[in-house]
Amino acid sequence: MFKQLVDGFYVAGQLQREDFAAAAAEGVRTVINNRPDGEAPDQLSHADAQEAAKAAGMAYHYLPVVNGQLNIETVEALRALLDEIEGPVLAYCRSGTRSTFLWAFAKGDSLPTDDIVEAAAAAGYDLGGIAPQLAAMRQR
Repeated sequence: MFKQLVDGFYVAGQLQREDFAAAAAEGVRTVINNRPDGEAPDQLSHADAQEAAKAAGMAYHYLPVVNGQLNIETVEALRALLDEIEGPVLAYCRSGTRSTFLWAFAKGDSLPTDDIVEAAAAAGYDLGGIAPQLAAMRQR
């Protein structure tokens, strides 16, 4: 259920209340919710997810990404957040894809593009289409 991208960073699809305790049992210290409230009627709200994370003893951050609307402000917010929070970290959205793309762009200036693309592929996410943008970030 939790897919490891790199040591200390995992992604997942929509979490249910019981998944927070499972994540804590696996050693996750911080949860990042990348799913905006109201995308689907069966998803946990931000408030409910925050409560479940707290009950499981984990820190929680809400950094929503509207599907198809990832922007530089959100990338920079994740980059700053990753510098401050305690890992291991679990980021989630509907399927894990947005969380993976967001992580890739947040790490695009510090990790080799091939490493990012390969890590995502090993977890089942295809980032080949954004490899040129990731490579350009490294050259800045």
